[in-house]
Amino acid sequence: MKITFLGATKTVTGSNFLVEGAGKKFIVDCGLYQGKATDELKNEEDFLYDVKQIDFMLLTHAHIDHSGRIPKLYNEGFRGDVYATKATCDLCTIMLPDSGHIQENEVEWKNRKRRREGLPELPPLYTAEDAIKSMEIFKSVSYDEIVEISENIKVRFNDAGHMLGSSIIEVWITEEGETKKVVFTGDLGNNDIPLLDSPTMIERADYVVMESTYGNRLHMRNDDKAELFLTIVAETLEKGGNVVIPSFAVGRTQEILYELSRLKESNKDNEEFKAKYKKLMEAPVFVDSPLAISATEVFRENMNLFNEETQEIINAGDSPLEFAGLKFTKTADESKALNASEESSIIISASGMCEVGRIKHHLKHHLWDPNSTILFVGYQAPGTLGRRLVDGEKKVKIFGEEIAVNARIEYIEGYSGHADQEWLMNFVYSFITPPKHIFLVHGEPEGQIVLKQKLEENTKIPITIPDFGESYNLDESMELLGKVESGAKERYLRLEVLERMNTLKEEL
Repeated sequence: MKITFLGATKTVTGSNFLVEGAGKKFIVDCGLYQGKATDELKNEEDFLYDVKQIDFMLLTHAHIDHSGRIPKLYNEGFRGDVYATKATCDLCTIMLPDSGHIQENEVEWKNRKRRREGLPELPPLYTAEDAIKSMEIFKSVSYDEIVEISENIKVRFNDAGHMLGSSIIEVWITEEGETKKVVFTGDLGNNDIPLLDSPTMIERADYVVMESTYGNRLHMRNDDKAELFLTIVAETLEKGGNVVIPSFAVGRTQEILYELSRLKESNKDNEEFKAKYKKLMEAPVFVDSPLAISATEVFRENMNLFNEETQEIINAGDSPLEFAGLKFTKTADESKALNASEESSIIISASGMCEVGRIKHHLKHHLWDPNSTILFVGYQAPGTLGRRLVDGEKKVKIFGEEIAVNARIEYIEGYSGHADQEWLMNFVYSFITPPKHIFLVHGEPEGQIVLKQKLEENTKIPITIPDFGESYNLDESMELLGKVESGAKERYLRLEVLERMNTLKEEL
């Protein structure tokens, strides 16, 4: 049995792993690269395996950096089953067509420029229609159900607590009478994410492929972050500004709505809280993202996956995703009207890293305003507009226009859907029979190195941080079999140089 790492290696996007064993080839996740232009160009490269020889696919969850290249896989001839939880399948029915729509819009923008230059037009990576067609190969499974893929391969999906339907996948592979178990964590959630249960603890594994997004960070805890959230919002509204929250349409938006709902119902005896609470009560809250609106409907249809506390609220007759003052904006005209309004408000809009979508229009209208606040509540990948704002950039370009960053910039890391270092460590400690080896993926190198050192020091388990294209034998030798090359290194190097030159030009 061997595994080849073809995505999310020393980066947080493009999750894709090829496993060969028991006479089968299968992949775990097939995500888009997001962030820098040099990263996104990897999406256009050929898959480094024969798509038609892949027998099936396991999908950990619906986020686009894990699912976003499935339509491309389908277009190139893959017709095996994609196994995922029902909630993941439901979310993919809205998220993948939305991604296809974005691909179409982005390539149309490029083609307008190419037409002016007399160059041939480019096709989109895939269309919304392609994405809808690809849903025919999805096959839903339930949590805790052992699924027999073949005589010698079995899998089980467990709740990862990261987003609705997210999974830790256990895979049992039997070869020559010996069974080995590989665990793919997907993205692990923290133990205090609103709405969701804590990640499932796994008792044993031979090999683990584990995310490491916050391998060197600790999150703020729930009580602290809720109080900070309310304080930031109240102070901004007091000045007559707007609070703009760039939020991932699926997961973070619904959790923020839940948090706002709880804030409006708690601590009413605290005088200081009551003053802030009054400000919050007076302000309209807009969810300005068609995808977030559709995803919220999927959340409502899958409330059986919520944690016990949320279930009790639902049984009492309250919806944890609705409250007075909440408004959903569906049309482009309604979205534009938000920026023309003089009323202070809270605007929750996608995308969470500020790269595409309506959020860019809201940033253009509010970044220059010293009375407004841009409040980040999710992970910001290197190279994205969101990361540059969090890192303190004072001027940014949006739609070709230079905008001064005068608004208050805040980042509440505790709202991230990813486990921090403490809970990544706890996940490994929870094994009754420790794994023989752990591979760290889906993380930036600095965080991965810190987590690797801490794990090796405290658990004595060997840890590997794989490079892109590396293949390993999953046996006692843990032999590095070689490295698959994409053949695009020179192209990426040239683009990296051009990107740095453009950045320098802007700074000058």
